[in-house]
Amino acid sequence: MVLKGSKRAAISPFIVMDVMRAANKRAAGGGDVLHLEVGQPSTPAPAAVLAEAKAALDSDRLGYTDALGIPELRSRIAGHYKVFYGIEVDTRRIVVTTGSSGAFLLSFLSAFDQGDRVGLALPGYPAYKNILAALDIEVVEIPVDGSSGFQPSAAILEGLDVTLDGLIIASPSNPTGSMLDAGAFALLTEWCRKNGVRLISDEIYHGITYGPDPVTALSLDAEAIIVNSFSKYFSMTGWRLGWMILPEKLLRAAECLTQNFFISPPTLSQIAAAKVFDCYEELDANVARYGENRALLLDRLPGAGFEDLAPSDGAFYIYANVAHLTNDSQEFCKSMLAETGVAVTPGIDFDPERGHRYVRFSYAGSTGEMEEAAKRLKAWLK
Repeated sequence: MVLKGSKRAAISPFIVMDVMRAANKRAAGGGDVLHLEVGQPSTPAPAAVLAEAKAALDSDRLGYTDALGIPELRSRIAGHYKVFYGIEVDTRRIVVTTGSSGAFLLSFLSAFDQGDRVGLALPGYPAYKNILAALDIEVVEIPVDGSSGFQPSAAILEGLDVTLDGLIIASPSNPTGSMLDAGAFALLTEWCRKNGVRLISDEIYHGITYGPDPVTALSLDAEAIIVNSFSKYFSMTGWRLGWMILPEKLLRAAECLTQNFFISPPTLSQIAAAKVFDCYEELDANVARYGENRALLLDRLPGAGFEDLAPSDGAFYIYANVAHLTNDSQEFCKSMLAETGVAVTPGIDFDPERGHRYVRFSYAGSTGEMEEAAKRLKAWLK
């Protein structure tokens, strides 16, 4: 007799991880690689975070913590909202999670039931729809492009032919780096309130912007779920730590879920992360480097053959239309890696329907790597 497997597990892979594996295989074989595929800082955690982690290893038992996170960290997160946005947040509403991935899982399970419909923009972060699909929550894909600034709008939502139970917004977004301005975001939240749609705001790239400051949905909708992470601006990717800010009525549900799924977030990471809020100067220096890398690629990529680029208002990505170069972005990226050593991510990871005509560049690495990548790509396409 053949034992069955769960249909819920039949979700799409996260292709950027496949690209990274191929790049690492090339490097292990002695080939050089310029990593423009992975969306993570190339810098370690700030010095104060590392020092606190080392001290904790020597002095702390590192047992389980409260399921919602240690009080000191939750208090420091609340303080961060006062510093960044001028908003007072009740620490009771803050839930520390095992990365933003844990936050998405907990928020989806807290807010939605099997068969509910949740809208999200394409191109967009693939884990949204894959987690929703694994939970038997219906994904409503909302195609966006340059005409809408690669973001959904109230007008676009009004034109949908289905009723939504939830909406995921990311500003800045992955893979385009596009952002909603305050007016557009206010209209979206107003539309959600009017139509009874739960808003989930992915704010993990807040702090990494190159113009106007991003808007937190917390300032617009008290019922919104806010998701953030220590991985991007805070440069703590492998520490696997994030947080949510939840409306009061979802707190107990999220607590029960995280008690059973995770027991508690990683203890060492929590202790260390409490110190990251003393490190804004060091973190902003990282963002300044991202800004230099962004300016360099926006200047050099068109000359290398990548002329149609998304706005890249925030995060550390450039989303490029390569329809004039290929109709298969996955094979195009494989050839690029094999022939130039430059690793980038095919757009099908973010948009299965149109992504075969797009690629994503990550400029989170060193400026020297960006210069060399642009040089190699220009020679390759010439």
